[in-house]
Amino acid sequence: MRARASGYDYIIVGAGSSGCVLANRLSEDANACVLLLEAGGRDIHPYIHVPLGLGGMHRKRMFDWGYESEPEPELNNRRIEAARGKVLGGSSSINVMAFTRGHAGDYDRWANERGAAGWAYRDVLPYFKRIETWEDGESEYRGGSGPMGVEWAKTKDPLFDAWREAGKAAGFPTTDDYNGASAEGFGRGQYSIHHGHRASSSNAYLKPIRHRANLTIATNAYATRVLFTGSRATAVEYRRGGETVTATADKEILLAGGTYNTPQLLMLSGIGPAEDLRRLGVAAVADLPVGKNLQEHVAAQMWFARKTPGPFRDVMRFDRMALAMPLAYFFGIGAATVVPGGLHAFVKTEPALAVPDIEFMFRGAPAGVHLWFPFLKPSYADGFGLRPALLHPESRGVVKLHSADPAAPPRIFLNLLSHPSDLPRLREGFFRAREIAYQKAIDPFRGKELAPGDDVKNSAQVDAWIRKVANTAHHPVGTCAIGSVLDSDLRVWGFENLRVVDASAMPDIVSGHTNACVLMIAEKAADMIRGRAA
Repeated sequence: MRARASGYDYIIVGAGSSGCVLANRLSEDANACVLLLEAGGRDIHPYIHVPLGLGGMHRKRMFDWGYESEPEPELNNRRIEAARGKVLGGSSSINVMAFTRGHAGDYDRWANERGAAGWAYRDVLPYFKRIETWEDGESEYRGGSGPMGVEWAKTKDPLFDAWREAGKAAGFPTTDDYNGASAEGFGRGQYSIHHGHRASSSNAYLKPIRHRANLTIATNAYATRVLFTGSRATAVEYRRGGETVTATADKEILLAGGTYNTPQLLMLSGIGPAEDLRRLGVAAVADLPVGKNLQEHVAAQMWFARKTPGPFRDVMRFDRMALAMPLAYFFGIGAATVVPGGLHAFVKTEPALAVPDIEFMFRGAPAGVHLWFPFLKPSYADGFGLRPALLHPESRGVVKLHSADPAAPPRIFLNLLSHPSDLPRLREGFFRAREIAYQKAIDPFRGKELAPGDDVKNSAQVDAWIRKVANTAHHPVGTCAIGSVLDSDLRVWGFENLRVVDASAMPDIVSGHTNACVLMIAEKAADMIRGRAA
């Protein structure tokens, strides 16, 4: 069954991190009529809003597209889980809420080396500031009145102070604010949490304005094609409630589905590698490298037993969490508002590097944490983890269509560690991490090394372990990159009224988690679209 929606000025495909920002900023103009399409449903589940609910979401893969990669040749042919949010707020509704911008040098590299004029650090800093209400207030580098609340980690665990001391002892710098003047070093964690609740893009940008008369939000609406009149994008076809609907756009169509779904939609619409499209029976309207240049942060998790239980295990008692979850959900207070992480470190393994090449992610609880009953012995031994991640891989993957059927998931080839320089660099990150873990400051906490274990010592053994356990940090970018698929204003080459505004637009990956960067891209894009200065 087919239906035709009334015309709009703007159609935004995807109500994730960037789509919610666009919906907010474009509908500020009361004369602009905006349609926001989201394939998932509403973000009403308590697990989304209570920070500690992320564990339940991840175990059950709730509000997730359910993607996984094709077998990875360099990772023992394992399929790698590739979670992406399918709900209002997108991945900002299911991520771990770590809020990092990356290094200033990342954006200068975009502008100077990747063809992204206007995206240097001086150009993007005003937008990073516009995003946030930073806990410590506005400054030269931080924003004090933006939609998204950002706060220091509230974790009360002495382990994280010990990690910081161990990093210094191993020769690494510290930073007072890795989103401020210096993005290099060991720094206290920062999270997109506000008043005890997850500050997703939906909570921050969409909910305050969802009743604007000029904004239509359509959930459970799965976009299947962009339609063209000549080179002009004019409409979006989507499926909702058993109907196929065509919505027209007078001004612009903005693709914000993310690094996997945006290239899929473009290719279904005939924009992509022409020969691949023809082979699948899709009529090619433009031959562009859509889907290529896929990049991800690859990481391997080290685990240690903990000599004495930390504070997080006490919180995970059934009776305490039964009280903590409703306190967090209804009042934004209590133990469930705090995640078991309090530190991030962005470091250089070689001093001459322009930007950090390794991130250390610290976790104050073991894998497989679950509730335990107070009248029984805790059912898991306490532990902690240190996870080195490769920030700037040379490996490149690709996203392809599985078929011409829009309901078929995209094929994701991450190609992790396929470039010969990546495994040695991650291995070096592992050895640096192990050096930190055995500093004197960690002695009071460190029990047995559980993974990879004392028997994994030389480079060959470490490499084999990395291939066995490595996965991603859920930071995919680059499949519709500025410079190859898009111009510097995020417009698809050769087309009018069609832009990509999400992580797929990044020319290459930044030195940190990607959500803050996506929000910045959307803020900047909204000004481009409306013809406004920063």
